[in-house]
Amino acid sequence: MVALLLVDDEPAITDNLAPLLRRSGFTVDVAADGDSALSRIRAGGYDLVVLDVMLPGTDGREVLRTARSEGRTTPIILLTQVGESSERAMALEEGADDYLNKPFDPYELIARVRAVLRRGGDAAQAGLASAQRLRSGEVVLDRASQRVTRDGREVVLTPRATTLLAYLMTHPDEVLTRERLLEAVWGWSYATSTRSVDTRVAELRRVLESDSSDPAMIVTAPGSGYRFAARVEPA
Repeated sequence: MVALLLVDDEPAITDNLAPLLRRSGFTVDVAADGDSALSRIRAGGYDLVVLDVMLPGTDGREVLRTARSEGRTTPIILLTQVGESSERAMALEEGADDYLNKPFDPYELIARVRAVLRRGGDAAQAGLASAQRLRSGEVVLDRASQRVTRDGREVVLTPRATTLLAYLMTHPDEVLTRERLLEAVWGWSYATSTRSVDTRVAELRRVLESDSSDPAMIVTAPGSGYRFAARVEPA
């Protein structure tokens, strides 16, 4: 059975979420602070960690940074507050596998957990979130320096487009709605702002696709959003 670690200092969340996760087929342990979470992650035995950012003592982002710097690749989904767009961008670079804004639909969290676990079960996709460099064909993204190269030559992208590319490449072959991309990359949840996603996708296609009018890398999911269709691997 899949083992989860749920880390949150709000009993109102853990008291309701942990039983739901168990009913969904997971075993669940709960930690209420960052130090306890890090100790349990180091001990191993968990298939995935659901980690709140705002914690007493060591916060969630520091737990994430420490775990990744120690070479621990356990998938981590962060629970964040709406509007923390800069926090999201930094944590994506530091190895978070996914984000979910508070307040959230518990069933959406379960769907995200299962999606991340599916990626982790695929040897070709395992370790993408913690990899510093990602490769898809002739395109290489260095997440630490935020540099992107194509055919060995550096290309110029806006910072937001680079962050969006990182999110797409760490979620290959997964249909991502515009709203979810706004939430994860921009920190917004307003449907009227979804045009921002289309604009940045168009930028990526112009720079990275062989034919931006017939994209093979970032494809449109009709009526939904986008999917990174090309193979991705740690570089």
